[in-house]
Amino acid sequence: MIEETIPIATADGVMPTFITRPEGGGPHPAVIVYMDAPGIREELRDFARRIATVGYYCMLPSLYYRDGEPSFKVGGQRSEEEGQRMRALMDALTNQRIVEDTRPLLAHLDADPDARAGDVGCIGYCMSGQYVLTVAGTFPERFKASVSLHGVRMWTDEEDSPHKLIPSLQGGQYFGFAEVDQWMSLEMVEQLKGEIARHGADTLVEVHPGTEHGFVFPERAVFHKHEAERSWERTFALFDKHLR
Repeated sequence: MIEETIPIATADGVMPTFITRPEGGGPHPAVIVYMDAPGIREELRDFARRIATVGYYCMLPSLYYRDGEPSFKVGGQRSEEEGQRMRALMDALTNQRIVEDTRPLLAHLDADPDARAGDVGCIGYCMSGQYVLTVAGTFPERFKASVSLHGVRMWTDEEDSPHKLIPSLQGGQYFGFAEVDQWMSLEMVEQLKGEIARHGADTLVEVHPGTEHGFVFPERAVFHKHEAERSWERTFALFDKHLR
């Protein structure tokens, strides 16, 4: 595997981006991983590596680059002060900011001969579930395989609610939710599922039984190995179908 962290210029500064890909056999179809609230850490780099080992060019941008790239401990290991700062950073990352940060990521893919031209995939967790739906609906001509796992704020009363972009989706999507999630209730999941069905999108919306918010992360107390592996199976099946 080849690994590097490169600076990608954006309208607001420089966004360090971890990139990993196979050494040979390229160019490879590309996948962008959008981080969760605790920020860039080895756990997320390992997710990117897992995607790359099966033949993808994987990018993991540091979305907190405007604020010095902080990262936070997971779960109950954080202090109250750390938790407050993390929530403030989350609130500062609007959907529009993610759209603007995604443009140079796509431009980098277009310029790198190791990345295959054309269709791109993406995957997001927790806070970035909304970003996956946002970029897939904003750049439907590029994002053809999108995955959100225990995503939040996908349906809100705000003007930029990601669910409004569902009619624009192309390719395929997989939305995997926790059975118990204070930030995304089962009623909200059903609401999202109904909107997707109404527009005929090629999307699997699934609730993983016996899980809580954050169940895919091995370093969290709520990690559910069986359902985490099921989510990987769904993810790779989607990527293979739409990006290979």
